Amino acid sequence: MTALGTFSRGFEKALELVTMLLMIALAVTVVVGVSFRWADNALEWYDEVASTLLAWLTYYGASLGALKRAHIGVPGVVAAMPPKYRFPCMLLAEACVLAFFAGLAWFGVMVMNVLEGETLVTLEYVSLSFTQSVIPIGAVLYIIAELLNLPQIWREATGRDEVLVTHQ
Repeated sequence: MTALGTFSRGFEKALELVTMLLMIALAVTVVVGVSFRWADNALEWYDEVASTLLAWLTYYGASLGALKRAHIGVPGVVAAMPPKYRFPCMLLAEACVLAFFAGLAWFGVMVMNVLEGETLVTLEYVSLSFTQSVIPIGAVLYIIAELLNLPQIWREATGRDEVLVTHQ
């Protein structure tokens, strides 16, 4: 296995672990919150924490989906294109995706700077900058995932490999 393949596999395992832990934390938070609410003793912090965990799960899960090439795509259309059109379309699509997430990372950092010193309403020791840090972090993780897939996408677009996306 190449160094890139080893890194990609480690990156995938790390994203899987973080995503799984976030999913467990969200499930536990929701069950605890609903249980307390059912007992007519609602927790003040439940809504903010559950919303934050859901946002984090979404960003980390999206990065994992990008790494596994499990996002919405049209590989059949790409496969049907003549190779001379595949390559420019691939370049345009990848450039758009990378530019979007680079912009998201940039503006995510700006959001964090704007929110500096602000905290959650119910948990005043948790900064909003921390909760919103998932925006630039998730964007960078997505960019890494896309770049790790780029060699395979390149081979498919140039006709050196079949256009075949498998989901694991």
